[in-house]
Amino acid sequence: MAQALSSDIISRVPKVLLHDHLDGGVRPQTVIDLAAAVGYRGLPTTDVDELADWFTQGAYRNSLELYLEGFSHTVAVMQTREALTRVAAECAEDLAADGVVYAEIRFAPELHVARGLSLEDVVTSVLAGFDQGAQRAATRGNHIVIGALLCAMRQVEPGDPPTIHQSASIRRESLREAVEQASGHPLAESGLIRSLHIADLAVRYRDAGVLGFDIAGPEAGYEPKRHIEAFNLIHRNNGFVTIHAGEAFGLPSIKQAVQTCGAHRLGHGVRIVDDIAIDADGVATLGRLAAFIRDARVPLELCPTSNVHTGVVSRIEDHPIALLAQLRYRVTINTDNRLMSGVTMSSEMASLSAAFGYGLDELEWFTINAMKSAFLGFDQRLQLINDVIKPGYRKLRSEAGGNADRSALQLRGPAADVAKTTISHWGLARVSAPTPEIRVPVVTVDDDGIGI
Repeated sequence: MAQALSSDIISRVPKVLLHDHLDGGVRPQTVIDLAAAVGYRGLPTTDVDELADWFTQGAYRNSLELYLEGFSHTVAVMQTREALTRVAAECAEDLAADGVVYAEIRFAPELHVARGLSLEDVVTSVLAGFDQGAQRAATRGNHIVIGALLCAMRQVEPGDPPTIHQSASIRRESLREAVEQASGHPLAESGLIRSLHIADLAVRYRDAGVLGFDIAGPEAGYEPKRHIEAFNLIHRNNGFVTIHAGEAFGLPSIKQAVQTCGAHRLGHGVRIVDDIAIDADGVATLGRLAAFIRDARVPLELCPTSNVHTGVVSRIEDHPIALLAQLRYRVTINTDNRLMSGVTMSSEMASLSAAFGYGLDELEWFTINAMKSAFLGFDQRLQLINDVIKPGYRKLRSEAGGNADRSALQLRGPAADVAKTTISHWGLARVSAPTPEIRVPVVTVDDDGIGI
């Protein structure tokens, strides 16, 4: 196994972040400040170090539902324009300081209307914060392109009382009528129309900094297809969709997200490994869904540390990111919730480098994967790859004198000599094979390191 990269090198590599929650990345001091400003008394402590520790210790409970409890505090203090703008600005600054050059940050507007804000107020406040934070970061030499993904909450039940204020520019009934006319059938009377409001917001604000639409919340029992009209609204307007799928729930969630709801990316998607069988000789056979996700280059927004905290895997070394990268899935590295998991993009990369021997080749591959998968214009993606990401890695290779260049993935040829992967966690054959093969052709990376 190659030697892990130093923290200094990792801190300076260009990074791309596709899966990060705004309310999961608030600074602990900001939570305390905002709680005082709005009179929120529910915090477990007002000592900044103790509060930071409380949030991260809460992550080690091996349950997605329990992991989400910490959001009750961050969401409670993010209910004013000023709070939302501050949190968004600090998010942009923190990411830029960590070397993130492009980020898509997601949040659920309907969770921030308890004190009377409209959905539009929420969105415009966050976008204003991103602009302010990016400008402040630029003055310190840290440049970032940052946009928003709007989430609807998947656990809404039919008959649930409304929790969102109606928009001044679009009434509930007019939206219902438009959807019914476009779909050709009546829309069921239920609280699920909320996701239509969020999808409509994503369409209306896409030229202002909203890049796409998502559904978030517990997977089990809340199928993506329940929000099919919201996804159809996005697709009819040529928008982009990512769906939380394949994290706490398995293959049916992934299949439905992609085949029924038309997801362009998978939020997590780690459970695709359930459709990969490895025999005693280390030969991997992909099931039809696993092969489709790979062949269609559907990006996986993998969040390794978060997966440990929510019980998907027991430790980083058991994470199937190594296997999926070997098999040339469109793998990306993400933080998910920086506050709750106590991570940054640098720490996430450092953990993977230590666990699997990843060097600059791998980190560049993951980063270009993410940039190619961004919900950004093609020309802008290419510009960031060619003018920012690749030159940044070239510079670090030059400084390292080539010693940080060794690739555990062998990006210009078939997978070979990768760190041993134990996947018994997934109920498959217990294998520690240095070179799993696949029964479909290996995708190689072309000479410029971009590949498919």
